[in-house]
Amino acid sequence: IASVSRPVSHESKMSLKQTVDTGLHYDRYLREVIDFLEKDQHFREKLHNTDMEDIKQGKLAKELDFVSHHVRTKLDELKRQEVNRLRTLIKAKQDLEGGNDIAVDHQALLKQFEYLNHMNPHTFEVDDLDRLIKSATNDLENYDKERHEEFKRYEMMKEHDRREHLKTLDEEDRRREEEHYEEMRKKHADHPKVNHPGSQNQLKEVWEEADGLDPEDFDPKTFFNLHDTNGDGFFDEQELEALFTKELEKIYDPTNEEDDMVEMEEERLRMREHVMNEVDSNKDRLVSLDEFLVATKKKEFLEPDSWETLEQNQAYTEEEMREFEEHLAQQEQDLNQKAFDLQKQREELERQQEQLNAQKMELQQVQQPLTHSYSTTLCFFSINITKPDPN
Repeated sequence: IASVSRPVSHESKMSLKQTVDTGLHYDRYLREVIDFLEKDQHFREKLHNTDMEDIKQGKLAKELDFVSHHVRTKLDELKRQEVNRLRTLIKAKQDLEGGNDIAVDHQALLKQFEYLNHMNPHTFEVDDLDRLIKSATNDLENYDKERHEEFKRYEMMKEHDRREHLKTLDEEDRRREEEHYEEMRKKHADHPKVNHPGSQNQLKEVWEEADGLDPEDFDPKTFFNLHDTNGDGFFDEQELEALFTKELEKIYDPTNEEDDMVEMEEERLRMREHVMNEVDSNKDRLVSLDEFLVATKKKEFLEPDSWETLEQNQAYTEEEMREFEEHLAQQEQDLNQKAFDLQKQREELERQQEQLNAQKMELQQVQQPLTHSYSTTLCFFSINITKPDPN
């Protein structure tokens, strides 16, 4: 989506291989479409002069009518490949959900891939580009929210496991465990001051420690160009997050028991979101050089508030924790019920097998006298038949 939403400078050297995975399940298709569209001069110029709001409203998609024939042909080919890939996925999902004998709602499955117009699987049209842009924009806007929710569940599960472990300990061991837990919390909180993300002090530390330059010579424009690693004239989300590594190293060390690297990535995400909210004035999920320079002139850049780290901001409330544990308890109850039902089914099958075995035994016992009688009769007749007539 970064490629969709940013103006593309003629000097940009970014290639498809250099782009960062967006995390979307259709990331490859998205990047290939944009890569070929950027090769068309008309479309590239329109992209350069279009803001994010126009892109969201579908105005850029209409420019597809004017791209060159060979680009359009390649887009048709890409779409056919993607449609075939989705058909393969649907077939695989159908097999997983019960085999060929079970009907699958294919239309429901296709709704998972709304970025494609399935009524026309052969050619790439304006509607395809419009769908792709809107899907990528909406999905990326929800991507961070989903990551926060995943982190909250992670933290609650970690706390749940800790509490459950305490229940298994006697009073003395529980006391020692609680003391150790508090000690680790204090050790984690004991770290150098963290600079406000995106502030002058924070960027100067990067300038000095990562770039090896004199902090007295700090220049925002030079700094921007140094850390615009793909040279496209923008800070994307990944380039911004890379700027916070030095700050995060003050708080997190992978060799320390008290430091959780999952929490470090959540802190990185929080920092990036904060800077984006402060600096990205047109909300295109990119920071241009102009936006960056404007931000460096604000009071918040020179005299920022203190930054509250994760340990100062609980990821969940006690009410959320209570609901989470109730949900876990219900899941456990459901699993136990399923296990109980399966055990009863197993016992019933074993009982039926025992009955079947008993019936077989009875049948064999009935057949044995009949077989003996039949053999005796045959023997009698055999003797009489072979015995010579005395007359």
